[in-house]
Amino acid sequence: MLTEFALVAAGGAAGSVLRVVVAENVTRSRAANFPFGTLVVNVTGAALLGLLAPFLARDVPAGIAGLTPLFVAGLLGAYTTVSSFSLQTLLLIREGGWGRACLNVAGSVALCLAAAGVGMALGAALAGAIA
Repeated sequence: MLTEFALVAAGGAAGSVLRVVVAENVTRSRAANFPFGTLVVNVTGAALLGLLAPFLARDVPAGIAGLTPLFVAGLLGAYTTVSSFSLQTLLLIREGGWGRACLNVAGSVALCLAAAGVGMALGAALAGAIA
């Protein structure tokens, strides 16, 4: 159990730093009145988790399966962020940006689902090619 916690912690450290780097770089290159950085982070995180899902569902060696806490709960759990998404959406509403807030909610859900689906399809194809 201690090893699993260490893997989650290591992945979480890397994921949180990666989130800040990606979100800040995206935000720097876009208009500040919409949370593009968080959107990009959540969509890419959903795609990566979708990509990994077919491999994690397979009968994989214990050593590889043991890395699930590192990548899923740790890296991607810290990389993606529903809390920032929620706060940024509420701030848009508070500033009177109801349209942008609705676009953020609908766009985030639709794009994250689509990204996870594409990732799963690609992951399934890759997993099938490896089998």
